[in-house]
Amino acid sequence: MHPVEQGLAAVVALLTARGADGRTCWVGVDGLGASGKTTFTGRLAAALPGAVVVHVDGFARPGAPTWDHQLFSEQVLEPLLAGRPARWTEWDPYTGRPGQDRTAEPGRPVLVEGVSATDRRVPVPWDVTVWVETPAEVRAARARARDGEQVWRERWLAEWIPSEQAYLREQRPDLRADVVVAGG
Repeated sequence: MHPVEQGLAAVVALLTARGADGRTCWVGVDGLGASGKTTFTGRLAAALPGAVVVHVDGFARPGAPTWDHQLFSEQVLEPLLAGRPARWTEWDPYTGRPGQDRTAEPGRPVLVEGVSATDRRVPVPWDVTVWVETPAEVRAARARARDGEQVWRERWLAEWIPSEQAYLREQRPDLRADVVVAGG
């Protein structure tokens, strides 16, 4: 497991070694809820000129067991694989309302981050995958501070934690990752 700075350097080195310069390259940043994925991805985006961040939470809807893989494929994956710009709207997973319209041009790094971002059911041709590992007690404290006690009880304990634990158990993204980073 790498500290954050070494993890960032490892991802950049792998992308360079795998010839990702000048083409659409795919980096998946996965981890359990409140592990530090978004923070790590933001720092990685700053290290990769022209990088676009896609938050899988932006493809989630309240009450759905996971983010919408089909919508992601249609709006992001398929256009970029075909050499066309991708256009999508990030939705607010808490309210179910549309948010910011986003675009991504081909030939740039695409950083896909979120819980189950590297789900094997979505056929992304990953150049590098990252798992952000953070102790459960740290994640719980972060989630409560960020989302409040009511969301912690109603969403985290009832929906999100059971769903992400099933994903971890069934797919073992932590063992498939090219780089494992300490998230806190």
